[in-house]
Parts: sequence; structure tokens; C-alpha cells
Amino acid sequence: MNGTTVAAPQTTARERIIRSAYELFSHRAIRDVGVDELIQSAGVATSTFYRHFPSKDDAVIAFLERRETIWTYGTVEAEARRRGTTAREQLLAIFDIYDEWFRRDDYEACSFMHVLFEMGSEHPLGRASIDNLGRIRQVVRMFATEAGLQGVDDFDWSWHILMKGAIVAAEEGDKDAALRAKKMGAWLIDQHSA
Repeated sequence: MNGTTVAAPQTTARERIIRSAYELFSHRAIRDVGVDELIQSAGVATSTFYRHFPSKDDAVIAFLERRETIWTYGTVEAEARRRGTTAREQLLAIFDIYDEWFRRDDYEACSFMHVLFEMGSEHPLGRASIDNLGRIRQVVRMFATEAGLQGVDDFDWSWHILMKGAIVAAEEGDKDAALRAKKMGAWLIDQHSA
């Protein structure tokens, strides 16, 4: 090296806005966070915000996409694959991941469910949340198919009910919700095994 310091790459304004949106929306209601707060949190000018996101809804969509990348694929799918050597173990590992999530001090429940309930299924953000939840179910379906389970169409919906139910129970204060769901999940797998 010649003794010069290499500067860290600059974070783009768009990325700063998405990071701020992620932090704010994952812990608070969509309607509770205003555009002015997003702009201030991201440290951008109003015109910069609107250049990247013509509306607040566009920023929420970017948040949901980031949440899907981080949570659905980066945590649920990747961690389940890492923790289990078989597709059955990977399915059950989802609830181990949830158990750790539910016990975190910063547990924030499911952003997709929050947005859906807050905005409603007919609102574009509600529809986007339904699509995100559907992609989580596709991950479950993939594991179920790899496990050779029967009735995968029924299984993925049933498994997803266990996942969402555990999230609601944890929100109610049941820190063992994922462990309870895992026991029911093992029974569900047995019911769909050939």
C-alpha cells in the first residue's frame, strides 16, 4: 500500500431513505410515520425524497421489498437450510428461528401482517403485503415438496397458519408460541407424509 486511505463507499440517498423506512416502519404503524419524519431520519432534502419515491406508498413498497429480502429469504429460508439437513428438519427449524425472534428485546412482529391489517386487503399496500406473505408460503411449499409431503397445497396453507398464529401469540406475550407451533408442525408433517 502507498499509505493512502480508501474512503468507504457513500450510501446513496435512496438507500438512506430505505434504511430509515425500514427502521421506522418495522417498529411503528405506516400511518404513524409521516413523510417529514422519513426525510429527516434519512437526512435528505424533500425534493430528493420525492425524486426517489413519488409518494409515501412507494417508500412503503420499498420497505416491504427490503423486509422480504432480509426476513423471508435471508432469515427464514437461508437459516432453515443452514440449521436442517433434511427438508423436514428445515421446516421445523423455521420455528426455532421464530423462537429466537420472539425472545429478542426488539421483537417487532410481522411487518407484512401489520401493513395488511392497517391498510386492508383492497389497498395497494395491503395487496403488496398479501403478495409478500404468499412468497413466504412459497418457501414453505418448496421445503414441503423437497420433503416429499403429500397434499402440498393444503400443507403450505396449514403451515402458514401455524407461522402466523405463533406470531400473534408471541405478540400477546406467549414467548413459547414458536415451541408450541413446532410441536403442531411435527404433527402436520406426519399427517402429510406418504
